[in-house]
Amino acid sequence: MKITNVYEGVVPISSSIRNAWIDFSSMDCSIVAIESDVIRDGKPVVGYGFNSNGRYSAGEILRRRVLPRLTAAEPGSLLNEAGELDPAKAWDVMMRNEKPGGHGERSVAVGVVDMALFDLASKIAGQPLYRYLSERHGDGTPDDSVFVYAAGGYYAPGKTLTDLQNEMRAFLDQGYDVVKMKIGGADLAEDLRRIEAVIEVLDGDGSRLAVDVNGRFDLATALEYGRAIEPYHLFWYEEIGDPLDYRLNATVAEHYSGSIATGENLFSLQDARNLIRYGGMRPDRDILQFDPALSYGLTEYLRIQGMLRQHGWSSRRCIPHGGHQFSLHIAAALKLGGNESYPGEFQPTGGFADDAVVEKSRVGLTDIPGIGFEGKAAFHKVLRALHS
Repeated sequence: MKITNVYEGVVPISSSIRNAWIDFSSMDCSIVAIESDVIRDGKPVVGYGFNSNGRYSAGEILRRRVLPRLTAAEPGSLLNEAGELDPAKAWDVMMRNEKPGGHGERSVAVGVVDMALFDLASKIAGQPLYRYLSERHGDGTPDDSVFVYAAGGYYAPGKTLTDLQNEMRAFLDQGYDVVKMKIGGADLAEDLRRIEAVIEVLDGDGSRLAVDVNGRFDLATALEYGRAIEPYHLFWYEEIGDPLDYRLNATVAEHYSGSIATGENLFSLQDARNLIRYGGMRPDRDILQFDPALSYGLTEYLRIQGMLRQHGWSSRRCIPHGGHQFSLHIAAALKLGGNESYPGEFQPTGGFADDAVVEKSRVGLTDIPGIGFEGKAAFHKVLRALHS
């Protein structure tokens, strides 16, 4: 097996929405197509990758460092002993001559290519990624469906409480039982009105609502909000302060009895380990949201899972950020606790296969070989344009 061509591009996923920290008016992401010399149905087998929302495209790093190393590598250096494409070996090639630390946009660039390599490897094997991954890195019996929650509730110009309620009702109509909304972009009184408006739609059950601060709060504000929302018994209180402020997170965990979720803006094994060591996260109730597409890819995510096992964490406490098919496959294969979903945002990259059906906040997987982008027509059209 040889890589014959690599194509890189950018796709816009912009929107007028905002959270407590950023707006999405200029949001985009990198896309990659890796073409192989393996021919199926008269065409080369191609693997696709992209990065999750919330981090911008990483084209400069891809073009100047990551992709040149991959394309210059000896073909045999990318294969395992059986002569099969090995994304872990390719990962080592992409990271050659990179200093430790500085995890951020580099981890995004590597994650995009790592995704494409896993898509390619599982396509060559003729398996959907979740089965390919379960056989090689799981217990061989993947979950046949995955818990998903609907993320939304963004701030937007002119958006009223009624608009927010209607958005959440639409999620329920689509089969979701659990929803998430943004907080921290308004004052506490307004956010409490917004929370109560959504809980009203959820038949008064706050345990079906997660709230997300996107890292906005200082410690005093985090504790103030925590005291105010604790009586609602929410599904979780997410990314309360700066993602690297482990002391803040640990202090909130000492005072807030409900579930805390964080990790989507930690991009390496080392940062994930520091969260477990110093962030006060409680393995009986808290949720880890590391996003494989942003954190050096599935290759690094497997290392993170190994670290978590060593520290006594169940994979069921992991619910990745991102809301797309790649993490959905990973969740089924590694028996994670679920996966995020964005029913109304970040198109064409976000979401699952066009024929996916959500029932009681669970969704099944496609049996298309690879990640199954071919079953997501609008996005597949964009990806194919890279190399057609």
